[in-house]
Amino acid sequence: MRLNNLFLINERQPVNITVHGEKIMAISSENSLDETDPFQLFFSNAIAIPGLINSHDHLDFNCFPVYGEKIYSNYTEWGRHIHEEFRVQIEGILKIPQYLRAAWGMYKNLLTGVTTVVNHGIFLKIQNPLIHIYQESQNIHSVHFEKNWKWKLNNPLYKTRDCVIHTGEGRDEQSSVEIDRLTRNNFLKRNLVGVHGVAMNDAQARNFKALIWCPESNRVLLNRHAPIARLKKSTRIVFGTDSTLTGNWNIWKHLRLAKSLKVVSDAELFEMVTSSAAELWNLNKGMLQIKKDADIVIIRNRNEGPTWNEVFKTNPEDILLITKQGHIRLFDKSLLGQFNTLPIDLYRFSQVNINGIVKFVEGDLPGLISAIQDYHPAVHFPVGVFESLIYSAYD
Repeated sequence: MRLNNLFLINERQPVNITVHGEKIMAISSENSLDETDPFQLFFSNAIAIPGLINSHDHLDFNCFPVYGEKIYSNYTEWGRHIHEEFRVQIEGILKIPQYLRAAWGMYKNLLTGVTTVVNHGIFLKIQNPLIHIYQESQNIHSVHFEKNWKWKLNNPLYKTRDCVIHTGEGRDEQSSVEIDRLTRNNFLKRNLVGVHGVAMNDAQARNFKALIWCPESNRVLLNRHAPIARLKKSTRIVFGTDSTLTGNWNIWKHLRLAKSLKVVSDAELFEMVTSSAAELWNLNKGMLQIKKDADIVIIRNRNEGPTWNEVFKTNPEDILLITKQGHIRLFDKSLLGQFNTLPIDLYRFSQVNINGIVKFVEGDLPGLISAIQDYHPAVHFPVGVFESLIYSAYD
């Protein structure tokens, strides 16, 4: 497959990207047509970026709306409040089978250009995942909400795995003390990957392999953010969205919030969802380079050219094509004329409408949405659906 006439960020000369199997095999600025490859796509005024890596989500918690009515001192106060005030609503959504909720969590990420998501929680079995669902770490929820967390943290069977845990998620002294309690009890000197770290200081950060920054979630619960400008000097920072319990479904809105805080450069912020995250999770992706996995997102270039500002303006409706390890997972209706002449089974795709723009996405997303709404009709989805093109796998 060759993807022709694409701009890379901050580059003036368009390139062609050749994919063979699961890998990027060539990136060339030559204008000549490669007649040996029967699968050619041509773009006009489009930007190619690596597939995004969302380093923190709870895939089975994305049928929830945002819950919370005030600014909380910490995550435990928020947790108590929503289970008191929204108990009936929460129980209703949890009646939706977990495999359906997790499948939507996967699609939520795919539709926004995420080709790898790190799931936090129990191991989820998702059949035929369309994106990479990373579940190789040990997941501990938190010091306060995880039973037997000390034993789990110091279980020698997991010594070589990263341990991912919410920590320092609060505005108060208790949240800072919790970080010290966690690291003090890390007797095996495990590699810790913290989530949130709003109360974290520089000295505490040095005890962590990395920190996952979730600014939208922190704004909703705490109206306060981790001191990323300082912490980035002491540990690696990567980026996550958390679930829709605490933020918008669209990762680009989270990135724009982070950009507006002006605590990292645009390049640093982008690396948090691409190359730096790939290095943290030891993945062969996150960059558009030869021999890297062909996780590619192509977005519409509207006004400014292939600049950081243009990239961070992206929304799901601006995405023209998504490939995961060379497999096309989504394409814009504007490309349908080209696809009609290519060796690809279009019946693997269903149609969705995102803010008036039609996308073709692999799998039966309309059938999934219908199955979820059979259990809970009030669940809101940010996409409109057409009649499924394929037999529903969720009947």
